[in-house]
Amino acid sequence: VTLAEGASLVLLAQNQGGYANLCQLITASRLDQMATDGDGDVADEWPGKIEARLTWERLYQHADGLICLTGGRQGPLDAALLRHDFAGAAAHLQRLQEIFGPAHLYVELQHNYLPQTQWLNAQLAELAQQFELPLAATGNVYYAHPDYARLRDCVTAIRHHQTLTAARRAGHLALNSCYSLCSPPEMARRFAPYPQALAATVEIAQRCRVSLDFSQQRFPPFALENGRNEFAELYERCHTQLARKYPDLNPLVLSRLSHELQVIEGAQLAGFFLHVAHLMAHAARQGIRGQGRGSAGNSIVTYLLGITPIDPLAHGLLFERFLSTDRFTAPDIDIDFDTNRRDELIAYIYDHFGRDHVAMVCNHVTYRARSAIQDLGKVLEMPPAELVKLSHSVDAHTASAAAAQLHTRLPQDAPAHHPLRLLCELLPQLDGAPRHLGIHNGGMLITAQPLAQLAPLEPATMPGRMVVQWDKNAVEDCGLIKLDVLGLRALNVITDALAEIARSGVEAPDLTALDLADAEVYAMIAGGDTIGASQVESRAQMGFGPRLKPVKFTELMMQVAIVRPGPIQAGSVNPLLRRRAGQEAVTYVHACLEPVLHDTYGVLLYQEQAIQIAMAAAGFTAGEADLLRRALAREDEATIFGPLRQRFLEGAAKQGIDAAEAQAIYQQLAGFAGYGFCKSHAGSLAMVAYAHLWLKRYYPGPFYVALLNNQPMGFYSPEVLINDAKRHGVAILSPDIQVSAYDYTLTYDANGAPQLRTGLRAVKGMGNRAWALIVRARQERSFASLADLARRSKVPPDLLETLIMAGALDALGERRQLLWQLKQLDLRGYTLALPTTEPDIALPALRLLEQVAWEYELVGYSTTMQILALYRPQLRQQQILSSWEVKEAPAGQRVLVAGLTIVVQRPGTARGVTFQTLEDEAGTVDLVLKPRIYKRFSEIVRGERMVAASGIVQREGGAVNVLVGHMWGLSDISGHPTH
Repeated sequence: VTLAEGASLVLLAQNQGGYANLCQLITASRLDQMATDGDGDVADEWPGKIEARLTWERLYQHADGLICLTGGRQGPLDAALLRHDFAGAAAHLQRLQEIFGPAHLYVELQHNYLPQTQWLNAQLAELAQQFELPLAATGNVYYAHPDYARLRDCVTAIRHHQTLTAARRAGHLALNSCYSLCSPPEMARRFAPYPQALAATVEIAQRCRVSLDFSQQRFPPFALENGRNEFAELYERCHTQLARKYPDLNPLVLSRLSHELQVIEGAQLAGFFLHVAHLMAHAARQGIRGQGRGSAGNSIVTYLLGITPIDPLAHGLLFERFLSTDRFTAPDIDIDFDTNRRDELIAYIYDHFGRDHVAMVCNHVTYRARSAIQDLGKVLEMPPAELVKLSHSVDAHTASAAAAQLHTRLPQDAPAHHPLRLLCELLPQLDGAPRHLGIHNGGMLITAQPLAQLAPLEPATMPGRMVVQWDKNAVEDCGLIKLDVLGLRALNVITDALAEIARSGVEAPDLTALDLADAEVYAMIAGGDTIGASQVESRAQMGFGPRLKPVKFTELMMQVAIVRPGPIQAGSVNPLLRRRAGQEAVTYVHACLEPVLHDTYGVLLYQEQAIQIAMAAAGFTAGEADLLRRALAREDEATIFGPLRQRFLEGAAKQGIDAAEAQAIYQQLAGFAGYGFCKSHAGSLAMVAYAHLWLKRYYPGPFYVALLNNQPMGFYSPEVLINDAKRHGVAILSPDIQVSAYDYTLTYDANGAPQLRTGLRAVKGMGNRAWALIVRARQERSFASLADLARRSKVPPDLLETLIMAGALDALGERRQLLWQLKQLDLRGYTLALPTTEPDIALPALRLLEQVAWEYELVGYSTTMQILALYRPQLRQQQILSSWEVKEAPAGQRVLVAGLTIVVQRPGTARGVTFQTLEDEAGTVDLVLKPRIYKRFSEIVRGERMVAASGIVQREGGAVNVLVGHMWGLSDISGHPTH
């Protein structure tokens, strides 16, 4: 721990009480520096990230159960002696002895071949003898092997935000490379004069006996009246919901519920499920939409409690994927809530359980290619411009892969100290190392005992939040349970769309009671009409839907699960499509797999299927099968070829499966485990996708206004969503200073057709402050003129100009005329009485091209027309087709197509192939660029907004794309666009 004056001590937990005190000291080292108000509560000036500094007073309060080492060269004792302040050193030791007692204090000796080491250790030994205290030898280890000394210097310089030269000059770097882990003989040689100091290290290790099993502190008890038992409460709640969720109650339902409750009781988790159900009920009372996902969807208990939306029996989901008697591990429940209101629930959790019992789980942000290049390059004094160039030139995720790519650029005669050579040598060493502490996306740790007694905490950047210094794996290893409280904007869209429907005077539909077999919804997927729909709107999903042509919910689940890197890399996609289309026979390695893989046409897709295969083929219990799945997912050879493999093969033999077939089944499982998707998770995501598609089909106006007000989310810009809304019968109105709200709003014309009014938030430069000025002035009365707007709103002149060019002031006059008027106004101060009438000067009308261009520049899209419509007459002269015409063209036809680039993707699963989506006034079209073509036209792909391409039409199922042979910027078309 670091003391207030900067010196350090080593504290070791001897027992559970000592461990609790150690955690509290680490926590206090940051919290004690926070300003407090008169009541002792944290003041408004939340410090966020601060360096740890521990007061001596805290040490006095939390010394029990701790063993203290005096800290070596970083400690107060050594520092005083090196200053020849012998009285000060004795005073420090006296103070430490008062705090910890002679039985728990050791004078620490170190030997890293630094100047004055022998003299310093002799002085320390003399002090220890004077105070009758034992010595303890430590290695002061910073790295495992001497080869890492240079890396340690680099990360030290990074921490101090200095170059290596500056860090060395400031004394931050070690004087030598003798801080590696020493062998026992080397330690004996270094501390030959003090053998008792080495012996003490063994004694200390034997004294320290701490258990990190905190499973009994997992969750606070659930408050019940009259001392009612938690399990009895859970049992009653589940059985109360049976009749509603399963009106045709059958023995299978009762058997499944009984089994799950038995496992939950055995794991002593009834209170946990009640707490989660309470949180869901509280959210519902507050009007906050939420639903559980992940493996929790495999449970009938979570379904009955209203935590998850998927019926596990209807979809053949295995409870053991979630929880089993073979592994009483922490149940993983992820709950998605409206993003805009998630913080309300987090605040409620803090208040409900008490702030001492709640913290966010941390996330260790590790070094990857670009961050490692940037940080190492800075300390190596490489020019910033060169670092930016290097970072963007590597096509790698890991620092090791980046080093391999950069090494090819190294001159052959580059000396050993060449910065790029040093960078290439250091990058692999830094690969995957922690860079800084972050906060888990939504993981919250809630415990029965105050958290600071179980784990060290620190303040988060966000006021009022605490972070536990453990990641999710450490939390699980210690027997604790995290609850993931996540934000999902897709749920915001549903909530806001339903609110819009209700505002129109129509009763909002109950989306939990939707018919999941609506042919209109599946027709949208088959037609690639999924822009804006969560989970199925990506370029890959829009291309896959027309090929799969799902007609039922289980097939939508399949689509959600399979269009992911793992199944694509494993080659699962095309066999599934061919088999479903009857183009390829469905085959199974063994007949016992047919019941398991029948619904996915013999393709292993879901994690639950892997569990079922191990049960069917090798006689594993469900819990054993999930242990096998988890082990194989680690992808290490010791696991894949270890005892579990032998156990599987022996079990398969007992089932009558011959050795070759058993080996083939096992290989199928081993190859699958790393990418398998949880079926219940696919179901939860598919429910959201279906709700989006249903709203888009039957309530397009409310859907699109909700979607646009929740940007950014998904894959597309507002421009793409606006154009898609137009294609679905929603009129788009320009921003209007007189009537526009900040957000997008929905109205209806005389015929009841939806009209979406662009909000002023869409106008470039419009912030909350300017919006407040406009609203305050508009509440008095409408604006009579530009001068009236300028005088009363006090909006800055540059923003007024933007509003004019964007069309937001069209109600006050023609745009060119308004720009002229703006220049005539006395804009030195809005306190002056500005004229309310402007000179009548005849100016030429704004050209349509200028109007559309201004709108694209300042709003991001044009409410007048899609910009390709301006080019269409000339495009037709060039035989360039619209996207709709391309989709009607036969396979193999050479076509020309043009549009605005809306998506460019170069996924690692595509073997260098690049996918580009263009949009014109008729819709979208996908381009496919093979590596050679991409390399030739990469500057156009990445640099040009409007492009044209020639290529061959490809058709597969219902999906259509163009295999590009040539590409050019649209500005290369001769002449200027005309209307």
